[in-house]
Amino acid sequence: MSLWVDKYRPRTLDDLHYHPDLSQRLKSLAATGDFPHMLFYGPSGAGKKTRIACTLRQLFGTGAEKIKIDQRVFMTPSKRKLDVNIVQSNYHIEITPSDVGIYDRVVIQEILKEIAQTQQVDLNAKQRFKVVIINEADSLTRDAQAALRRTMEKYMSNMRLILCANSTSKLIAPIKSRCLLMRVAAPDDEEMLAVLEHVAKKEKFHLPEEAATGIINDAQGNLRKALLVLEALKMQSPDLTSNITIAKPDWETYCSKVADMIVREQSPDKVLEVRAKLYELLAHCIPPTTILKTIAYCVAEKSDEAIRADIMHWAAIYEVRMRIGSKKIFHLEAWVVKVMSLTKHHYHGISLSDDE
Repeated sequence: MSLWVDKYRPRTLDDLHYHPDLSQRLKSLAATGDFPHMLFYGPSGAGKKTRIACTLRQLFGTGAEKIKIDQRVFMTPSKRKLDVNIVQSNYHIEITPSDVGIYDRVVIQEILKEIAQTQQVDLNAKQRFKVVIINEADSLTRDAQAALRRTMEKYMSNMRLILCANSTSKLIAPIKSRCLLMRVAAPDDEEMLAVLEHVAKKEKFHLPEEAATGIINDAQGNLRKALLVLEALKMQSPDLTSNITIAKPDWETYCSKVADMIVREQSPDKVLEVRAKLYELLAHCIPPTTILKTIAYCVAEKSDEAIRADIMHWAAIYEVRMRIGSKKIFHLEAWVVKVMSLTKHHYHGISLSDDE
């Protein structure tokens, strides 16, 4: 039994419920013989991978859906073994090089060289090239991006790249200039409602307006999350009319508690307490950028309006430093200390002026 999010995932570009202009453009590109390298970017849950899968089907037909998962072993220059999962069909290969961290360059070079040096085996294929999909392209190291740039130029004849990223800001300019950029924006509330109602109709149940509004507000443009929450609520309350509450993930609640600690007291002891909580979140595999973003939003909500801009400004600075550096906890803790300092100076300044 598959989840609704997979069961009702559109399989062709015509089945997609929103951004019809984008679907039409992808159909036109797939129909022409000159298919470019592409970069799909947009927020999580906006439908980037679904559109990529539909585009592959448009390019190669149903054969692109017959996939298998392989585990490949790569060797680093220091003879360290790297295990990487690879999804592939006769027409494409999908990799997530950021899974191996700083060794992503090795994976990219090996895979792309291998694909580029092999011809399309299916003589009846509509296209003469193979497609390489690189997930989480914005998490690639600078070395990997430089290797990618060289390969894009060298092997264009029998290989095309499709990059998938949340944002283009972390990608180097030469890669962006060699790709056709496809922005997949998050669906608006009406588009999300249409998709939820479509799934409800397929599952033969009525979706009350109140429940739909609650799910859409909670998802904040993440359609994947909205469909998962809808299915969870349907299991919890089949009629969806009783007082349904959308539970937050444990890590989100934990981040909120950390934000409370930062706002409530600013002291060295409290910094040590917060550090322990941050280690706990990192140990549970919550990405450090997600931790920073979530806590920053919570702290900003609980703080005075005068320092909100500074809180987010320093969160952005430390996120950049965290990406360049290696020890994530240092940058998270440095941001916490900075925010505590801002908060203490702000409220201390107000109390002094009040006394006067």
